Amino acid sequence: METTINIEELRCAIQREYSEVATRPEKGFHFHTGKKLAQILEYPEVWIERMRVSALESFAGTGNPFKAGPINGGEKIVDAGCGSGFDTTLAGMLTGKNGMVIGVDMTPEMLAKARHAVHEADLQHIEIRRGYLEQLPVDDGWADLIISNGVLNLCPDKRRVLQEFHRVLTPGGRLQIGDIVSVKAVSEKSKQHIHLWTG
Repeated sequence: METTINIEELRCAIQREYSEVATRPEKGFHFHTGKKLAQILEYPEVWIERMRVSALESFAGTGNPFKAGPINGGEKIVDAGCGSGFDTTLAGMLTGKNGMVIGVDMTPEMLAKARHAVHEADLQHIEIRRGYLEQLPVDDGWADLIISNGVLNLCPDKRRVLQEFHRVLTPGGRLQIGDIVSVKAVSEKSKQHIHLWTG
């Protein structure tokens, strides 16, 4: 059963939080960000060093979706909840110019940061789109791979998100997620508190 939390209120709270990460990355948050986070999550140092500052400084996530399997040249990839474009840019580098990457996010400041990072890296096969994971702005059966990093846990209707992932993936497509997993069910009462969703 999905929670009855006010979705618009939750989205606004999440956007406020990640707008701060995008525009004030030096502020410090209750979660790790930036280069320190990338190192904690064991991204290869060579990847980190190749990353543009704009994408790296506002990187936020909970895992490393690239550890779940390789990315092949020429693949079509969706980064669901792309944030500042850190994972999106990496995916673009790995799939190469014969592939394509679509990054999707709902926070305007993160979208601007991701677009800037992609432009700086001159990766013309990456497109950044505004949207929600519950309604991905991607055609049916388009993606060989969907990556997502620390975003599914912020979505109240996880079933709908996973249905969207299924819709967007090609038959036999792959899903590589880095996220938070709770071994104990969260009570419906706790789910009503916005601050517990955002930190």
